[in-house]
Amino acid sequence: MHLTTPFKALRPAAGRAAEIIAPPYDVLSSSEAIERATGKPWSFLHISKPEIDLPAGTDAYSPAVYAKAAENLHKMLEAGVIVQDETACYYVYRIIMGNHVQTGIVAAASVADYDTNRIKRHEFTRPDKEDDRVRQIEALSAQTGPVFLAYPDAPSIDAVLATTITGIPDADATADDGIRHTLWVIRDEATIAQITSGFDALPALYIADGHHRSAAASRVAASRRGVNPHHTGDESYNYFLSVIFPAHALKIMDYNRVVCDLNGLSKDELIAKISANYTVTPSASPVKPASHGEVGMYLAGAWYKLNVKPELIPADPVERLDVSLLTAHILTPVLGIADLRRDKRIDFVGGIRGLPELEKRVNSGEMAVAFAMCATTMNDLMSVADAGQVMPPKSTWFEPKLADGMASHVID
Repeated sequence: MHLTTPFKALRPAAGRAAEIIAPPYDVLSSSEAIERATGKPWSFLHISKPEIDLPAGTDAYSPAVYAKAAENLHKMLEAGVIVQDETACYYVYRIIMGNHVQTGIVAAASVADYDTNRIKRHEFTRPDKEDDRVRQIEALSAQTGPVFLAYPDAPSIDAVLATTITGIPDADATADDGIRHTLWVIRDEATIAQITSGFDALPALYIADGHHRSAAASRVAASRRGVNPHHTGDESYNYFLSVIFPAHALKIMDYNRVVCDLNGLSKDELIAKISANYTVTPSASPVKPASHGEVGMYLAGAWYKLNVKPELIPADPVERLDVSLLTAHILTPVLGIADLRRDKRIDFVGGIRGLPELEKRVNSGEMAVAFAMCATTMNDLMSVADAGQVMPPKSTWFEPKLADGMASHVID
């Protein structure tokens, strides 16, 4: 089996992409999805968030929701808004957000290689979220949410990307948020073979985002394999929808922390305790950390720069992360937060919202202190995955997000 394979994508018909593409299913609430889909009968939200077409209060995990998704997909196919390629292809997908550009390959990635950790993960998954994606895939007999993967240095694949984007795109649309999504179809057999062999030569791929989608695809494949007496390994259920970008092109933003109280400490007491492990320097301007070991802290209307003492930075790829150091030396021993996944006293703010959001939440009285983090790097992420470990909760915030609806993978 190959690490990746071309496939016959379901994708927007010519000129229809702007009507279809939508944010990923898991970044919008149901009410936000209703607002975004209003007046857009062909928005992919009708497939990825189908509860928006059912009575208010419908459980988002009820069987009716998954049935509605299948019904809506069928309607889009019947109307010719979405079409399926007749031959297996790869696809080049470019996203432009402001000055940031990233270009990758849409491919079907091997479930077997995911199961053996050649496609490497760095997060735990939740069974309820896996169950949701399994039911969605089974209802549609398709994977509609791509897994966001990264590949290490691969000049042959980079060359295909560079050549392809000089041609006329097959889909080109700017989403509501101003992010541009462009797709080119690769039908040339020699180029397809070059891509397949290029990925086969790699030691690993890395999941950036989509751990629940990939885990669900693995479960569906195991289920179908178990009831197929003629299983060969070539069936489409043995692969999952992915978009694979060069690691060097990806943009990870900071994932910041806000805490609602000071654990009974005064401002001066908090700073004194933090000073045991960090050098604390007042700052006249907001602190956006620019290097490993640096943290910005907003407290009582003032910014401080925190620099961890170098001797406290271990070699372990997880423990040396800035988010791990903050937990080990401030959040747990000073602020009393032991479980970042369950403690209601802490919240997380994606860097896309900027430092003013941290100031706003503290100034409002909702939160008592905010910590601005240095963004985790792709090298950090790959080091953790290579070590077979997992990242702490809320360690990475990838932007821009992939669009749902640009390409889907039908499984047999």
